[in-house]
Parts: sequence; C-alpha cells; structure tokens
Amino acid sequence: MKTVFIGQNEINDETLARAGEILRRGGLVVFPTETVYGLGADALDADAAKKIYAAKGRPSDNPLIVHIADPADADKYAIVGEEYRRLAKAFMPGPLTVILPKRDCIPSAVTGGLDSVGIRCPENKIARRMIAAAGVPVAAPSANISGKPSPTSAEHVRFDMDGKVDMILDGGECTVGLESTIVKVEEGKLTLLRPGAITLDMLRALFDNVEVSAAVTEQLGENVRPLSPGMKYRHYAPTAPLYLLSGSDEKRLAYCNAADSDTLLLIFEEEAALFPAHKVISIGSRDDESTQAKRLFAALREADNTGCKKILAPLPKKSGLSLALYNRMIRAAAHNIIAL
Repeated sequence: MKTVFIGQNEINDETLARAGEILRRGGLVVFPTETVYGLGADALDADAAKKIYAAKGRPSDNPLIVHIADPADADKYAIVGEEYRRLAKAFMPGPLTVILPKRDCIPSAVTGGLDSVGIRCPENKIARRMIAAAGVPVAAPSANISGKPSPTSAEHVRFDMDGKVDMILDGGECTVGLESTIVKVEEGKLTLLRPGAITLDMLRALFDNVEVSAAVTEQLGENVRPLSPGMKYRHYAPTAPLYLLSGSDEKRLAYCNAADSDTLLLIFEEEAALFPAHKVISIGSRDDESTQAKRLFAALREADNTGCKKILAPLPKKSGLSLALYNRMIRAAAHNIIAL
C-alpha cells in the first residue's frame, strides 16, 4: 500500500475531506491528538476495525477507543447517564476516555468482544475536524507497532506505519504525550482503568467515589480480559530491556554510575552533567511531570537508536501525573523493578 503523507502546512478542509472519504470506504488514517497519534478506522465497520489489528499486530481482545467530534455524540454509540455528562462537561474535549455500555451499532470487533465501549472526544482540532468530515465515529488505538512506544510525532508514525495505512496527517508534536485517562462508569462510582493527564485528584474533585483498578499498578492475570487498552499486554517497550530503579536518589545515581558502557540512562535534566562517560537521555526536570510525560515515549524510541543493551530509569511516584508515568513505565519494563 502507498501511504499518502499530509504535511502540517497541507492540512486544510480539502485534505481532511479526503481523510474522511478514506475512513468512510473502510481505509486507515493516522491522525494527531493531544495525547498520542491515533490509527483510525470507521468504528461502525467491523472489517475496517480488523485492519487496525492487522496493521499494528495487536491482540484482538484488546479493545479500541471510539473517537467522536462532539461529546454529545456519545449517545449515538453508547448508553450515557449523568456520570458521563458530568465528566464531559468538566473534561471534554480532552484527554479522557469513558467506558460505557455500547449500542448495537458498534461491532464487537471494535470492543474486543466486550459489551462496553470507550468513548473519547479529543481536544486536538485536527482530529475533531477529521472525524466531522468523515461523518462516522473513528475507532483508534495508538499508531505504533503493538507493544512498542506510542508515537508522539508524525515521524514516529512514519517509521512504524508507512506502507500499512492509507494516509498520515502530520499535526506536529503531541502536547500531552501519554494516552488518555480511562475511567469506567458504573452506577454510583467511577473506576480508573488507565491514568493520564486527567489525574485521580481531578476525578475525585468531581466524584466522591473513585476507585483505582489494581491493573493500574499491577500485572493483569493471564486469563483476565482487559476492559480497556493498556491493561494486560506489555506496552510502550523499547527493544532493549528497561529496568526501573526504586530507592533514594543517592543510591540510584550510584547504581547508574556503576553501569557498563552498553547501558543507557534515562535521567533527570539536572543529573546529565553527572554522567559524562555514559549514554544518557534527559526526560525533563525532576519536578516537571508534564515535560517527563511529553518526552517519555520519544526517549524510549531514541534509546532504540543508540544500540544500547539495557536501559535504567527512575521509578516514578504514584501520585498526580506521575501515576500515569508509573503505569506506562512498569509496562514498558515488564514490571522489572530493582529495589536499591
């Protein structure tokens, strides 16, 4: 397949109409969002959804998120209630996905066989304009080879998806850099299934009863069906094994200093000068969680380009936006944590 690449300066009503036409006829379009780039297909077309799984090499029980142009459109594809409306008013358009009972128009190929569906209205204007131009909801996971770091730039997408999709829309670098927060709505409570830029504290400011799924910080059992993307399988992983260091900064820096020349260090910006003889990639300032989130997946992709045999990184905290970093990094590391 020849992939059409639409540059940032070429995105306009005409090219978005072309993208919409591709989606309506069952093709695949990669598009930018504020979180990561999405690999989109018509969410009402089971055969189109199957093309997503094939392009990514993604397990078919890993559900897709359905993207809509307006939060009010959710009622066409899912059964919504007061909880959804409160979430939509507070956080949509934005980096939030809400798991709701699906309507029959959404095929099981999109939901991984579940009776529920994830609904998201992205903040990115290009994404919403494309969905509106298509006139159909757009099912989309991240636009990367399954298990690899999610793409936060069009060049990341081009590396993974050129020749596998019909069109790539270049919207520049993603502003958030981590996938959307996912919550499941149940009567009287919310369950956080995947943390993101909409933090647990933000959700608890809106709802009294917000539970955190054990899968946010722990491994999901082998025979357990995932309720949302990113819960079960190894994700976001570079080629070299990643190890997370748990302990004081003093012990972590000493451990990193003793690492051999084939080891790459993911470190805070303030620490870069401490390792003149090592391969290092800065993930941002120690107290700047937003920059760390934005840089993480790009840093993991850059690590692959160094030819390193092993990667060491600090274990994030489990609070605020760092909970999302923790969630992504333990999956990228396959839960390999070194206690110092």
